[in-house]
Amino acid sequence: MEKPSWPSEKQLNRIKEIVSEMSKKSMEHVRIVVSPYRICPLGAHIDHQGGNVSAMAINKGVLLGFVPSGDAQVVLRSAQFKGDVNFRVDEKQYPNHSNNKKEETNANGHAKLEGDNNWGRYAKGALYALQQKEHCLSQGIVGYICGSDGLDSSGLSSSAAVGLAYLLALENANNLKISPTENIDYDRLIENGYLGLRNGILDQSAILLSSYGCLLHMNCKTKDFKLIRPLDMESSLKSETQKEYQILLACSGLKQALTNNPGYNYRVAECQEAAKILLNASGNSHLEPLLCNVEQEAYEVHKSKLETNLAKRAEHYFSENTRVLQGLEAWASGKLEDFGKLVAASGRSSIVNYECGAEPLVQLYEILLKAPGVCGARFSGAGFRGCCIAFVDADYAAEAAKFVRKEYQKVQPELAAQIDPETAVLICEQGDCARIL
Repeated sequence: MEKPSWPSEKQLNRIKEIVSEMSKKSMEHVRIVVSPYRICPLGAHIDHQGGNVSAMAINKGVLLGFVPSGDAQVVLRSAQFKGDVNFRVDEKQYPNHSNNKKEETNANGHAKLEGDNNWGRYAKGALYALQQKEHCLSQGIVGYICGSDGLDSSGLSSSAAVGLAYLLALENANNLKISPTENIDYDRLIENGYLGLRNGILDQSAILLSSYGCLLHMNCKTKDFKLIRPLDMESSLKSETQKEYQILLACSGLKQALTNNPGYNYRVAECQEAAKILLNASGNSHLEPLLCNVEQEAYEVHKSKLETNLAKRAEHYFSENTRVLQGLEAWASGKLEDFGKLVAASGRSSIVNYECGAEPLVQLYEILLKAPGVCGARFSGAGFRGCCIAFVDADYAAEAAKFVRKEYQKVQPELAAQIDPETAVLICEQGDCARIL
């Protein structure tokens, strides 16, 4: 397979020029963090319960150009927001939970609070995480950050991408040697400890551990991970029936931030309550109330004890966990159509059992499944806003994108009118893991 197409030399040079002007240092001194967005084909909403998940990076994401500042000062500029963000790495950072404030999240993963120029809080969150891990930083950065156009509030984990970008930049500037698995925990400190979002480790893992052309499998209970390479990547084993695929990102126009929607944290709590009931019923009340600690057999025996909502959450967990394992086999065998059917089933369970997804997202999901060449689709992220993803035969990608744009316009004309037609449905490819150039 060819190398990832993102970022382009033009993009890199533009960022270097801006940082060079900001810092008064030559372009050759500018370093750039490439932090991709991710998609989760299978494993929706079960990472926080210790389930099995799959993910891959795509060729869109966050680019952060930076140079060490020479002192403790941090100066940041955004492509999306006006005004610089300034703080010092020797300042103590404290949690900045804003769940009760109205906010919007842009393609940089930044949240802009009403009446408050607070777009740089992920950078401060990165400093908070490093301080929590007892790293004493002395070197700040001068940086410029930008996200891929047209993916504001997309549900592609832009928040994790930007948080990791700041972590990697600050670590690099201070000569800290932090492993990818350690940075997974560091980014969770940003999202869980600093911002108060109860998410799992899928987003960070996908961004840090993905490899171009492979499917990442992670067991969120053990933290073990493996990269699955499909047979069709090996020319000696490639079958004439195996097809090239691309990824569609269909934007809904909904831009409500995840941290402002109580549905996400509430469903996490429901999963834990279901686990508690099942563990008590099976004589394992001493175990942490996570569904991964409930054996499949115990679930089948005691699931009748769960009231309707909790029963649905548990059913989603156990069925999705099974779909992930089946999907890994399909991917490894190069059976994209079988893989796609599982992705579509995952999307359906997210709607019926996990009960997430606003009406426009559900409509997009249904439209994608009818599009030419599409073999599977589901929400990207929690489904409360953002976009849907789909796997499509590369020969039909352009036709499918046109179909989706047209059909979505019919059912959601107001939302569709707010989306740039050029980015309403993007045709993407797999990407590589986060790295510094």
